[in-house]
Amino acid sequence: MTTQDISSRRPLPDGFLDDLRALLGDRVQTGDAIRLEHGRSESHFAPMPPDVVAFVESTAEVVAIVRLCGTAYVPIIPFGAGTSVEGNTLAVQGGLSLDLSRMTKIVAVNNEDFDCTVEAGVRREQLNEHLRDQGLFFPIDPGANATIGGMASTRASGTNAVRYGTMREAVLGLTVVAADGRVIRTAQRARKSSAGYDLTRLFVGSEGTLGIVTEVTLRLHAIPEAISAATCSFETIGGAVDTVVQSIQLGIPLARVELLDDMQIRAVNRWSNMDLPELTTLFFEFHGSERYVAEQVETVGELAAANGGGEFQWANLPEDRSRLWKARHEAYYAAVNIRPGAMGWATDVCVPISRLAQCITETKADLAASSVPATILGHVGDGNFHVVFAIDRESAEELQEVEGINARLVRRALAMDGTCTGEHGIGLGKQEWLVEELGEAVDLMRSVKRALDPGNLFNPGKIFALGAIEPDMPAGGAT
Repeated sequence: MTTQDISSRRPLPDGFLDDLRALLGDRVQTGDAIRLEHGRSESHFAPMPPDVVAFVESTAEVVAIVRLCGTAYVPIIPFGAGTSVEGNTLAVQGGLSLDLSRMTKIVAVNNEDFDCTVEAGVRREQLNEHLRDQGLFFPIDPGANATIGGMASTRASGTNAVRYGTMREAVLGLTVVAADGRVIRTAQRARKSSAGYDLTRLFVGSEGTLGIVTEVTLRLHAIPEAISAATCSFETIGGAVDTVVQSIQLGIPLARVELLDDMQIRAVNRWSNMDLPELTTLFFEFHGSERYVAEQVETVGELAAANGGGEFQWANLPEDRSRLWKARHEAYYAAVNIRPGAMGWATDVCVPISRLAQCITETKADLAASSVPATILGHVGDGNFHVVFAIDRESAEELQEVEGINARLVRRALAMDGTCTGEHGIGLGKQEWLVEELGEAVDLMRSVKRALDPGNLFNPGKIFALGAIEPDMPAGGAT
């Protein structure tokens, strides 16, 4: 596990808080509770609180704060809903947590063009509530009710990615505040363009290390005429994965297909008061016309039966579908609470789907020999899965054991032409694996970081360790 040197945290310069309060008034907060809230993670990382939290309400305010922090050499960590799991928002060097959660305007919805522009603090559930009466929806669903800006910054995906793609496909353009205070619009609303470098894709997934995203233009979709959801249990993981791979090979446009192993189903039954068979299970959702959905269901059902699957258990009423997917979205908490008081650690590898069954089966064997309770779940249609460990907070031995299992899992995925992170980002925890995965390409990434943020003030210590990026600033800080 990557550790960070926090000995280089500098106190805020004299007068900085006064200047900040002159801009934002009581939206500048330094209380212990609010700082801790902005300095801890959903996962296993130790808290690293910022020195101050600033709540902004406009792009203009972000520009003013970026310029103020640039002059004073104060680090800036963008913050949305705080749902990331790789320590992406922790204040490694202290500094200012820039909370964009009050930037909640839906700037424009262009029905005929199937797109919209929203401020960075808009949450995905808020957006879909606004779009529902217009027959549109935004499909990217990472589970948490994350902010759109945060989802763009971590290149989020989730349960619908097999049909609708990830934030990489969903984002048409961004408004970004650069390190020198310039406001950049990365693209127009056209569906295709070859105008220069693709700056949109550069900032999507950059985890706030290159600029502050303040507005996002998104691709939308029509709400399907018919939606059907179901679960199907399997005797083997291989049978479940083979069903998904064969469905994709036949061109069936599965809207959602999630895999939960027997341990995860046991946890879900307890946490969400479900009564699913405690076997490896697929959660399906099908979108389209009534006739087309029926055809999809029939074909997938035949494939499942041939691969050792049981009967489909249907959840077609909206309230039943909501209950089913709520249970899936809370699977992480269900897994961690197998062991009351435990600390969670979620892994995040992704492999080509032809290697998925092998990767999961070998991982399952590794977990069987472990003393730490763990479950497997994932977006099986993308080749992306997670192991969720429930670790004793006080046990250094368990943490070391899990680090070893995670290292074997990542190396297994890389050996299969996979990746160390399908959707969680690099953050603090996967910096060494990024180098192992991409090698010399990481040096090029560092060059981009130095060019766009020469002072290393945007979310320092994320993606690259602190010592890997030397800031262009006086040794003693601001002068």
